[in-house]
Amino acid sequence: MPFRGLANGLACAAAFAVVALGAPAPAAAHPFGDPQTVAITSDPARPDVVRVNWKVGGLDDLTVLGVSLGLLPRERVLLDGAVFYQDSDAAALGPSPQFAAYLLEQVTVASDGRPCTGVVTPPDDLAWAGASIDYTCSGPVSVVSVAVGTLTDLDPAYRTLATGPGGARAIYTADASVHEWTLGAGGDARLGRSAALQIAAVAGGLLSAAVAVLLVLRHRRRRAAIPLTT
Repeated sequence: MPFRGLANGLACAAAFAVVALGAPAPAAAHPFGDPQTVAITSDPARPDVVRVNWKVGGLDDLTVLGVSLGLLPRERVLLDGAVFYQDSDAAALGPSPQFAAYLLEQVTVASDGRPCTGVVTPPDDLAWAGASIDYTCSGPVSVVSVAVGTLTDLDPAYRTLATGPGGARAIYTADASVHEWTLGAGGDARLGRSAALQIAAVAGGLLSAAVAVLLVLRHRRRRAAIPLTT
């Protein structure tokens, strides 16, 4: 199908190897596997707290991240990009201050234009349950702005699938790293504003592409139907 071929071509064009410069060097990233996820929720007992749970997509991405943070040996990622994940990788990252600092740098929350203070809960099972961060804001939270940049610092092709209250959805990318989420009254009834705009933009882009393809095909058929004259 034309669209599948176009998508594959764009994916191949976006892939690249991260070049090692200095130590610790970023490892080659693998952004085209399962996407990482974040779940954004409120705390009924603490109206000023927003919880974000981050979970890696592929276990080899934990290895890549661990190498980039200097927590795992560089030889765990070969020059051709092959990654050798071990069960101990998650255990090495989970309790480390470097990993907690990385999450707090790459995942931020703001309410009413003021940043909220995050605290990472040491994960019991980083590989399968992810890591949770509690953000305490200056007052009860209604609408929050959540920025997610995890792994896109290694490769901008990474994506993050996000969920919020009432089934709200958004996709974080290197170019769309901030979304608004409604957590207070009425938040369960609608998508976050930026998520809805993003979905509409994607749908509009697909429709425009389909129309362009149909116009090209119609033009070619018309040219083929014109008889040749001498």
